[in-house]
Amino acid sequence: MADRIHGGQCCAIVLAAGEGTRLRPLTLRTPKPLLRVGGITLLDRTLADAAGLGLTGPEEVTVNAHYLTDQVAAAVGDRARLLREPYPLGTAGTVAALADWVAARDAVIFNADAYRAGGSLLELTKPATGRARLLVVRDTERPDFDGRWRFAGASLLPWQLVRRLADTLTPGLTAPGLYEHVWRDAHAAGELELAEYSGVFIDCGTPDDYAAANRHADATA
Repeated sequence: MADRIHGGQCCAIVLAAGEGTRLRPLTLRTPKPLLRVGGITLLDRTLADAAGLGLTGPEEVTVNAHYLTDQVAAAVGDRARLLREPYPLGTAGTVAALADWVAARDAVIFNADAYRAGGSLLELTKPATGRARLLVVRDTERPDFDGRWRFAGASLLPWQLVRRLADTLTPGLTAPGLYEHVWRDAHAAGELELAEYSGVFIDCGTPDDYAAANRHADATA
């Protein structure tokens, strides 16, 4: 059974604006979210994760784009709303720019370069508590938190935090990421929830990791 988001009062934001410079030359003519893992684009995998939560269509899903935007727009089609960024707003800036669209809902935020397989998003989608919640995997080699947890490319941002970003960030200006604006301080204050992902996660940001994701996808096909 697919994991379902709580109460329907939620939307999804897919972050797909990055240039993927570390993956060049693969990304010279193809935006990173349209690279394929196991024959399926990373964007399609991410939209499938959103659909698994019951979030589909332009009313419930927005994809942002900046690099090779027309390719991303064609791939998205009518499956989601498209936010065209004339220059990168940063992850926090993108969320702030979408506050009117989010409109009092909680937002599930996906990185479009994440490969996830074999696990459940159920822990991420438990009823919101007013705190930011991050999907994480155990990784002591490349941890983001507490020396053992690595961010797994998806988070839940309650509406009050989305609204706070919109109130504090200057519209139209590039902002640092959600880490700088939300997660770092929330974690220091003990107000960041970490939800463990039980499957395999690979951040496809480098050639080695992208190759590892393809090997895993091919081995489990």
